[in-house]
Amino acid sequence: MKAVELQAFNSPLVVVDRATPVIGEGEELIDVTACGVCHSDIHVADGQFGSPLPLIPGHEVTGVHAELGPVMVYAPWGCRNCWICETGHEMICPDGAEAGLFKDGGYAEQMRVTHREYLQPIGDLDPVLSAPLACGGLTAFRATKHSLEALRRRGSAARALVIGAGGLGQFGIQYLRMMSDADVWVADPAPAKQQRALELGASHAVSADELDGKFDAIIDFVGAQPTLEAAVQRVNRRGIVIAVGLYGGRVPFGVGAVPHEAQFMSSIWGTVSELGELIAFAQQHPVQYTVETMPLDQAEQAHQRLRAGEAAGRIVLVP
Repeated sequence: MKAVELQAFNSPLVVVDRATPVIGEGEELIDVTACGVCHSDIHVADGQFGSPLPLIPGHEVTGVHAELGPVMVYAPWGCRNCWICETGHEMICPDGAEAGLFKDGGYAEQMRVTHREYLQPIGDLDPVLSAPLACGGLTAFRATKHSLEALRRRGSAARALVIGAGGLGQFGIQYLRMMSDADVWVADPAPAKQQRALELGASHAVSADELDGKFDAIIDFVGAQPTLEAAVQRVNRRGIVIAVGLYGGRVPFGVGAVPHEAQFMSSIWGTVSELGELIAFAQQHPVQYTVETMPLDQAEQAHQRLRAGEAAGRIVLVP
């Protein structure tokens, strides 16, 4: 089969011929239909996760299973033996091995999946257009769910802030509009992203220094030092700040360092059941995002475009 390998960190991806994956007991094989290109794939290629090499990247995968038909892959594979996995939170399993990060992923014509539970039927969703839901869509979905209690507590006065109107942020804007009654603001320095945020239903889209007032829920899809500092300054008492982005910011925490009884948490990917919820949600509530397809053998070009900020939406590789 044709596959794309990361053979060395900070080096170009390489197109190779590989044997069909060998399937062990309890494992499954799918023919890959599409695989989204995510910023986490760039972090993998840069060696930030210390992934084992050579590795087939890619974790936003849809494909076809011989019995289940069109499916979406749940990529944060857990050990399935610890108490965290037993509660359905494989994405934070301390012994997990995510597809595309630590196990071979979807930049290939076929893919081995460790358990059938990790294959979620997608029904009539377009398998190419829906591929980004597997990570970008799911991560924003879980983060939004974390915010809902604080927003509902404030009723019609609730205010939500999305920091970063990139791929995940654009999902978050729409989820907040569909799942809550909050007034949704967006902070992003790029005028084009501000305009897109307004098109997706945000009431205000401004740079961080133009924000006004306090917010009951803040989802930071950037996670840099300045964005987390802005979140501390803007979160309301009893509000919540949810850090999603991977840009390494850190802020002090303690009584007096943050608003009284404000909650601060990270949000990681999503659960298997939440992926099922999201698929059902997307079938009932069309989520807007732009998908551009590229051939599998242009994976390196896709990475370079993503690095350069030249991707208008979500790039999806198609074998």
